[in-house]
Amino acid sequence: MIVAAVQMTSSADVAANVATACRLLGEAAARGAGIAVLPENFAFMGLRDADKLQVAEADGAGPIQEAIAAAAHRLGLWVVAGTLPLQVPGEARVAAAALVFDAAGKRVARYDKMHLFDVDIPGRDESYRESACVAPGAGAVVVDTPAGRLGLAVCYDIRFPELFRELSARGATWFVLPSAFTVPTGRAHWEVLLRARAIENLAYGVAAAQTGLHANGRETFGDSLVVDFWGTVLSRLPRGEGVVTARVDPEAQQRARSAFPALSHRRG
Repeated sequence: MIVAAVQMTSSADVAANVATACRLLGEAAARGAGIAVLPENFAFMGLRDADKLQVAEADGAGPIQEAIAAAAHRLGLWVVAGTLPLQVPGEARVAAAALVFDAAGKRVARYDKMHLFDVDIPGRDESYRESACVAPGAGAVVVDTPAGRLGLAVCYDIRFPELFRELSARGATWFVLPSAFTVPTGRAHWEVLLRARAIENLAYGVAAAQTGLHANGRETFGDSLVVDFWGTVLSRLPRGEGVVTARVDPEAQQRARSAFPALSHRRG
């Protein structure tokens, strides 16, 4: 199975972003991918954080969800669409939801980002309060796919290894990480964190990133990566819109897990 990570520079124009996402999904399919991952906020990067409240869709209905489902069906491609804003009943804030569609366009999983980016960037006049507009998710999610059992995570989740241990305990053989990392934290931590989570869990990692300067003035790091279960970078796109692909080898992974059974050595 070939997996793909899509890299984008999303804007406040939902229709344009969705068109770009669908075009790049088509490129992934043309390159032989069976599963493709879209970045965090692929459909919308507003001028203000609160703008996402105005474009949020109801769960299971709306033009963003319908377009990605249709693209998955048309291309015969599994798609991890992560993330888009979904309304939360009884809550003024939205969920940052990563949705998984199978090759028939049927939604088979939803994960709401658990860990929200409420930080001041050290050494920079740069602050984020994601929780002001986003409600946190409540639990880990895994789903069976043609590339193996998939664990879902989003961006800031990468700093919480206990989530990935939970995904691993639930049988995940690979995980995805749709992201919009800042440039300072991306430069310092992006690759090392992704490789660490892969190594710790002897799992593949597919990270699809936002890249470049956005209309709201925010700059994202890019560097979409596919990493194998030994921490080797198989493919990467440092900057600019595009697609990276790599082949997942479950037999080699199982041999490594058998020969180096760290997962079965856990205590506590």
